Amino acid sequence: MRILHTSDWHIGRTFHGHSTLEALTDVLTALVEQVHEHDVEVVLIAGDVFDSATPAASAYTLLDSTLLALRETGATVIMTSGNHDSAARLGFHSRLLRDGIHVLTDPRTIVEPVTVEDEHGPVRFFGIPYLEPAIVRHHWTDAGGGTPAPRTQAQVMDHAMHLVREGMAAAPGRAVAIAHCFAAGVDATAGLEREVRQGGLDVVPLAFFDGPDYVALGHIHGRQRLSDRVHYSGAPLHYSFGEQHKQRGSWLVDLDADGLASTQWLPLPVPRTLVTLTGALDEILSDENVAAHADDWVCAVYTDPIPQHEPMRRLRERFPFCALVQHEPVGAGTGSDLSYAQRLRSAITDMDRIEAFLEHVRAGAGATEHEAELIREVLDDRVRAEALI
Repeated sequence: MRILHTSDWHIGRTFHGHSTLEALTDVLTALVEQVHEHDVEVVLIAGDVFDSATPAASAYTLLDSTLLALRETGATVIMTSGNHDSAARLGFHSRLLRDGIHVLTDPRTIVEPVTVEDEHGPVRFFGIPYLEPAIVRHHWTDAGGGTPAPRTQAQVMDHAMHLVREGMAAAPGRAVAIAHCFAAGVDATAGLEREVRQGGLDVVPLAFFDGPDYVALGHIHGRQRLSDRVHYSGAPLHYSFGEQHKQRGSWLVDLDADGLASTQWLPLPVPRTLVTLTGALDEILSDENVAAHADDWVCAVYTDPIPQHEPMRRLRERFPFCALVQHEPVGAGTGSDLSYAQRLRSAITDMDRIEAFLEHVRAGAGATEHEAELIREVLDDRVRAEALI
């Protein structure tokens, strides 16, 4: 059996205020073509289908058209909900969907797999939606064997995988699990979700996923191969500049009669390249950069000692797709060993205080000779005005 593992479509998400719907449409069209080209029999979508619990109508339109296009290739589609999705909204019409499209959003049905046959017999797919401990512990008031109801992400995933193994024991054979969580061993540079917390209770130990022949995970936006059997596919689009160097794509998974046979990475096209340009603002605006990056999404990190006038306007005149500007002066945080507060306390005159402030906000660069002259004139005028009162 040939399986395509994808996740984290985030339909409806914006990129620094820009709609991503058109770009995502192009990428999902390419994904459908890959399903057809590689004779994929099952497509797995591991959560965060939408970016919001209340998606716009255009997001539903793109999802419906993509699901129908996938089904027209002959593939079975199995989709679970993520933390960005509303499980109720994503699953509300699951019973009305045409045969071959399965939306699994109810934690109470984890033990009930979707079964797909190939020449070697059945493969059972167990869908685990994103599990919010505060919600699912009301369904699992007793996790079995006298164990208290689960209260953390790790505990709910442990119980969910216990249910998967129960289902596997009831119907032995090949099995695949689909889940949306933060698993131990993830590379923190891979593109973490905005809400992911790495320190503690939300981390799911890798050993919890023992049992199935393959585990298709979602929640991390960069591809990850945690073991031979446990993979993240990442998002099909770049949704932040922190992800710009990460490949976009999906995993092509082959099962033979004995279980997992192979996995292969299938790259997806990047509609618009992301690039970060660093240097003085005039250097970033050079003709050389414009020629190379005029059609890219640009993050400009300018290093001039002081903030420049209207940097975004100037950048967009040269880079129409400049999305982000950051000011990071060279040498920021260097200079005196004293803190800003300590320098203010040790300042004797107003000129000293102003100089300390300028050096603080300009990464150590104080007033120029001309600026110092203007500051002294203002201070002298204030002194004269106070003397007349």
